[in-house]
Amino acid sequence: MKIGLIVLGVVVLLVLVLGGQMVGVRNDLTTQKNGIEGAFAQMDVVLQRRADLIPNLVETVKGFATQEKDIIASVSNARAALGGARTTGEKIAANGQLDGALSRLLMVVENYPQLKSDATFMRLQDELAGTENRIAVERRKYNEAVQKYNTSIELFPNNIAASLFGFQRNDAYFKTDPASRQAPKIDFSKK
Repeated sequence: MKIGLIVLGVVVLLVLVLGGQMVGVRNDLTTQKNGIEGAFAQMDVVLQRRADLIPNLVETVKGFATQEKDIIASVSNARAALGGARTTGEKIAANGQLDGALSRLLMVVENYPQLKSDATFMRLQDELAGTENRIAVERRKYNEAVQKYNTSIELFPNNIAASLFGFQRNDAYFKTDPASRQAPKIDFSKK
């Protein structure tokens, strides 16, 4: 009888220790998952700041570069796509589209020296550059939070708790568009 009580006590103790560890892992994973959502929310604030600057930038460019309607339309469409995005994946994709459209717009500016010297345009371009730097910082923080979470749910014994409590891998990283890895071609022969 004494041996039975000892075995039962050891089993109960093991269940309590393992159960406590699983609860601790679940709490840690929940904290990390919420950290990802918080990092994305901060990113969303900075992306909205950029989206708010774009109409003013587009209107300024329109005044000087009336023949660049396609590029101006692509920026406006990309901004609208970002405004209509609801999920994290949609926002990441729309952000990539907006990155490409803005880079094309800023390349067009090189053909308009009078636009480059316009005070309003210069102020908007400076604000946009500052915002782009903030976006880069927030992207890095968000990607680091996602990476930490993904690593945590793959490590033993966390992977057991993650599968028990329904935690899934998050692959919604901000990535560089392959087209942006190529340097733009600048033609100085146009005047």
